[in-house]
Amino acid sequence: MTDNGAATPPQTMEDMDERSNSAWMVSFAAAMVPFTAFCYGHSRGMTVKIVEATVKSPLGVYGLFLLPFVSLGMEKSVYDTVQSIQGFDPCVRPADRGGFPSGGAALPSFSLVPVMKRTPDGSFMLKRSTSTQSA
Repeated sequence: MTDNGAATPPQTMEDMDERSNSAWMVSFAAAMVPFTAFCYGHSRGMTVKIVEATVKSPLGVYGLFLLPFVSLGMEKSVYDTVQSIQGFDPCVRPADRGGFPSGGAALPSFSLVPVMKRTPDGSFMLKRSTSTQSA
């Protein structure tokens, strides 16, 4: 904590990552699911159908300019979700990281799940809210 009460970022990635050497397989497997779905869809002609549907939409040809932003948003969603499942807040950047191309922590999180809480034995559990609601 700093003098003003704000949490200080970890100094290095090793300060926040105590996973085993094989933990990278979780990230790899999670990234492969949408990639294999994309490859399968591409082999079935989905790419052409998406381009044609975009061009025929009210946006017209200019809608093609949105496709890179949509695909980058989908990629960030997968990355942030995998980080959250592994117990890392995608909005926290260690002090020794940052800049291009790893500036995703400066953007809002697109995670589909809340950040899991890491337990001392290395397993994960959902972070529960500590506030109580009165009836």
